[in-house]
Amino acid sequence: MKLCLYQGTFNPIHNAHIHVAEYAIKNLDIDKILFIPAFFPPHKDYDSNISIDRLKMVKSAIENYNNFELSDIEYQLKGKSYTYRTICELYKTYNNIEGKFKFLIGTDAFEKIESWYETDRLKELVDFVVFIRENNFEEIRFEHLKEKGYKFQFMPLEFLDISSTEIREKVKNNQDITNLVPLKVKEYIYKHELYKN
Repeated sequence: MKLCLYQGTFNPIHNAHIHVAEYAIKNLDIDKILFIPAFFPPHKDYDSNISIDRLKMVKSAIENYNNFELSDIEYQLKGKSYTYRTICELYKTYNNIEGKFKFLIGTDAFEKIESWYETDRLKELVDFVVFIRENNFEEIRFEHLKEKGYKFQFMPLEFLDISSTEIREKVKNNQDITNLVPLKVKEYIYKHELYKN
């Protein structure tokens, strides 16, 4: 089996996340995408009270996709959700993997990859698949990472300008988020009154 990992805070998961995953499953040589919500994202400020809500929203967003699967591994591991630690555990869990894991990541996060925990070991464990999260993208900005041994490819899909921050702000200000998130995610947010404060 060829597995692609999609790790994120998903606070909340939105249509651009799904768009990226749909493109990847159609265009990469992979069998499945494993969504991995971060239990305790080390690089972000977030509300720890909604960790389980983020997990449940991802579950509801992907439940009708045969090639998408949810992993709660970072909730099992507890503590800060360091990607290197997660991937080491996943290699133990999925011992029938063909080749390395592919790892979906946005240009904004990939630009900071050298600051990640155990980055020199991490780059040996995965092949990065980088999706563009900006206008006026310039591939040359990432050439130095190739020279340092990071293996990656860019996905040439259309940039969808949606952010979780924008969605949280809209909910807080009672603005419509219908076109930004899957319907079940929208229903979950309103039912549980998330992002109101």
